[in-house]
This record gives sequence, structure tokens and C-alpha cells, in this order.
Amino acid sequence: MDTAIQPSTARYAKCIEASKRVRWDIDKDVIRGRTFDFTRKFLPDQLAQIARFNLSNSDERRFLSQIQGRTYANMFALVERFIGAKVLEVTRGHALGDQTVVESLVRFTDEELKHQELFRRLEVMMAMDMPKGYTFLPQPNDVANAVLGKCTWAVLGLTCHIELFSVDHYRQSIDHDKEVSELWKDVFLFHMKEESQHAVLDEMEWQREDAKLTPAQRDVAVGELIELVGAVDGLLQMQAAADANYFTTVVPRKLDKGQAQHLGEAFLAAYRWQYIISGAQHDRFLKILGDMLNEAQMQRITAALAPIMGATAAA
Repeated sequence: MDTAIQPSTARYAKCIEASKRVRWDIDKDVIRGRTFDFTRKFLPDQLAQIARFNLSNSDERRFLSQIQGRTYANMFALVERFIGAKVLEVTRGHALGDQTVVESLVRFTDEELKHQELFRRLEVMMAMDMPKGYTFLPQPNDVANAVLGKCTWAVLGLTCHIELFSVDHYRQSIDHDKEVSELWKDVFLFHMKEESQHAVLDEMEWQREDAKLTPAQRDVAVGELIELVGAVDGLLQMQAAADANYFTTVVPRKLDKGQAQHLGEAFLAAYRWQYIISGAQHDRFLKILGDMLNEAQMQRITAALAPIMGATAAA
């Protein structure tokens, strides 16, 4: 391994130290025998982009936050499937090298597996008490296979983007909303504690991968990252339609055609903000990406994101 491009072992060691310090157990620390309080919201208004929906009924606003919250948990279970697989693959490149790096990445993979189990448990718990008819359409293994077909640089870029926004969502929104279910808040508190280290490891591994690329290879990698963002948007369009249909099926009042159309558009705009835009606009993500790419490559990414951002702003 070329030590000239290897990030400082000290940063990996700090991630191990933090991982040990915040280590948590699903039952003992997070769930603690509790169930969800369905008189409370799941996603806070800011994160759910509740103002987009023009809902004056408090019961409908709360139910909408619970639908979005259920999808939020399922989306993390989905992405952590391919994240764990990619980190396991990346770890093999360090196997006979710096063992501090190996330990940090093995811990990362172990924690991602635990997160998947946590979110699977949450889906079972929510399914027991929410009205029938909810469906999460994306299939984790199918999505993972498609994502892992792209180059490592693109997958690590998408991963870094996801884990940076997951930390910010908790710190800037979930943590501050007193109306959110206490169990829901705890789930994402503990999730954030481990994702904070993962984001640092993502950054270092992404930079390590970038240092291997020729300019031509980086051009190709940028294209594959753009393709991955497009694929994410396709998943969001599919799930937004499903969640809008679930809402209209369950709420007592009948929505007219215009109201139903607006609801679907609002779901999609909220999901695009949550899973694409909030990460793409993250200062740290932009700094990491900007240090890797030339002006033309950054313009390609900006141009690719423009239709999504424009549609979201207009929704």
C-alpha cells in the first residue's frame, strides 16, 4: 500500500476510541421494552417538510409524520445493506496493512449490521400498530446489487453523502423537536452516535480511493455518482407515490384529484430534500468533493442536481 496516500492512522484510532465509547445494544439501550407512542410525531416538522402539505388537521399532520418516519427507517435499512457490503470489500484492501485501519472498518461493518437489525425491528413494531396498507417498495438486495455495480469511488461518495446528512438530520431537527416520540428520538440519537464515526471513515476511504484514480478514471467515476443519484431519485419517486396512496387510503376524508396530486408532489419534494438535497448541500460534503474534482466535473454534478433541486423548490 502506498503510504503517501494513506490518511493518518491517528484518525482511524480516534474512530475506534469513539466506537468503543458510544457502543450500544438494541434492547438494553435503545428499545428498553418500549413501544411507539402513536399520539406523538415521528419525523419532526422541519425534516418532514410538513409545510409543503398544507394540512391543517393535527391528526393528519401527525399521521403523515409517522408514514414518513416509517419510510425513513426503512430507507436507512436499505442503504445500510450496500454500505456494509462496500465497507467489508474496502476492508480487504487493508487486511495485510495497518491493523488499526482494519479494526476501525470492521467495527464500522459490525455497527452497520446492527443498524440493519434495529430498523428491521422497528418495521415490525410499526406494522403492528399502524393501519394496514403501508408498503415499502424498494428491495434492499436488488438496490445493493445495482449500487455495488458502480465503481468504489462513486459508492463511497454516495455513502459519505448519506452518513453526513443522517448526522445533521438528528442534530439539527430530531433532537430539538419536543413533540417527537421519545422512542423514535432515542433510535436516531443512538444511530447518530455511531454514524458520526462512519462519516469520518467514509471521508478517509473516499479520499484514499480518489488518490488511485487517473483524471480519465475520475471523469468516469463522476458519471457513475451522477447515475447513483438518479437511481436514488427513482426510488424516491416510487416510494413517494406509495406513501401518498397509503395516506389517502387511511385518512377519513376523501381527497379530490387536485389534492391527491399535490399530496404526491409534496411527498416527493420532502423525500428529495431528505435523501438528496440535504446531503448535496452539506458543507463538509461539498468541501470533500470540491477538493477532488476540477471545475468541469463539479459543473457536471451541479447540472445533474439542478432538475431535482428546481422541482423541489417549485413543489
